[in-house]
Amino acid sequence: MNNAEVLPFARALVDLDSTTGREQAAAGFLARTLRELGWQVDEQPLADGRFNVIARVPGVAESPRVVLSTHFDCVPPFFPSRVEGSRLYGRGACDAKGILASQVAAAERARKAGRTDVGLLFVAGEERGSDGARAANLWPTASRWLINGEPTDNRLGAATKGVYRARLLATGKAAHSSQPELGESAIEKMVDALVALREVEWPADDLLGETNYSVGLISGGVAPNVIPAAASAELMFRTVGDYRDVRDQLTDALGSLATVGDILVVPPVRLHTIEGVETAVFAYTTDVPFLDKWGTPMLLGPGSIAVAHTDEEFVEIEELLRSVDLYGTLLGAIADVR
Repeated sequence: MNNAEVLPFARALVDLDSTTGREQAAAGFLARTLRELGWQVDEQPLADGRFNVIARVPGVAESPRVVLSTHFDCVPPFFPSRVEGSRLYGRGACDAKGILASQVAAAERARKAGRTDVGLLFVAGEERGSDGARAANLWPTASRWLINGEPTDNRLGAATKGVYRARLLATGKAAHSSQPELGESAIEKMVDALVALREVEWPADDLLGETNYSVGLISGGVAPNVIPAAASAELMFRTVGDYRDVRDQLTDALGSLATVGDILVVPPVRLHTIEGVETAVFAYTTDVPFLDKWGTPMLLGPGSIAVAHTDEEFVEIEELLRSVDLYGTLLGAIADVR
């Protein structure tokens, strides 16, 4: 696959609806295409007929030293590709089907130059729980280096923040709204709890910056004329260290207003960088924490996280093609590093 084929390949992949849970067609397309290009391909089964696609240079006994990897599932809603001016639009254009196309082109270039130590790992399920990556981490043969692809504006990631998702529960006592003194409003307690969090000084890190959070969901009550006996809220923290430090501060700040339940934890990650390649720190999470068996991680990809998951998702075509060279730079930089 040369640079002229990257855009058509990316468009063909974008045009397949691979919203998380519906990755079957995209996985099949990838497996067929890589086999046609001459790669040895394994299909690692997941639930519901979905599968990861793992490829290596045929006839090589050793496991690949370095693997280019990204995901091919997308968030909803699906919309197909289109090219307008200098941009490729479509669901997955930058997150992460365009990235996948450039990784295949870079791997093909390396293979044709005689590299036999390069492999490919494309996983399902990244956008909802990373079940593909978790399964891939159980694969019996892994690599020494992992080059993961996410939208980084073609900058090499120095680190990514972690995630701590928590559910707050407040309880009260139901009563008729004409006699509020007979009840205890769980919603009022939840409001007080959320206001209290604004005063907390959350953990900070010299590289990753400050912990930040958002209130994503709130629910409570049964009717306007009933004092609510229960209320809940879900918070998403972008963490810079051990999530338990955040949970301890959260619990202290809430006092008796609400209790805390853990939903999801993804640790922050510090990544390998290469001298001479521009670096940046990113607040989002990736599959990297769930692929630790695949070696020392790096993170790079064309496109901006600012347009990922939006209804105008796009990647600059020039940036997409430049990433092929950048992946080649990373492959060259670690060619002799053990």
